[in-house]
Amino acid sequence: WQARAWAFRRTHCGKGCGGAMYKIGIIGRRDAVQGFMALGFAVREADSVADAARELHTMAKSQEYGVIFITENFASELEEETAKYLPLPAIVSIPGGEGSTGFGMNNLRRAVERAVGADILFKDNSN
Repeated sequence: WQARAWAFRRTHCGKGCGGAMYKIGIIGRRDAVQGFMALGFAVREADSVADAARELHTMAKSQEYGVIFITENFASELEEETAKYLPLPAIVSIPGGEGSTGFGMNNLRRAVERAVGADILFKDNSN
């Protein structure tokens, strides 16, 4: 039965479907990312934009990660760098320890507008 299951996965699933699971990573300052270890995230601490860029490159090139979260303070500085790694891993900006800068919401707004053709999420809210 196992041989049949693997044969089915190879013929009916795309790349990465055959039992392989992607990791979830997070990059940011220690105070913002340390708690994610308890959730099983691969945590990479960065004290500078250069550190964050290096960690992002290492994680993305490994092809082990499906999602990489990066705190807004670094994501805003690495916008061109993150665009290189599409479609996987999905790189998502999240608020850091200092709170939200609005960068992540603006990215979400632009993505929705590209996909749908209109601002359906934030029509009345100018975030």
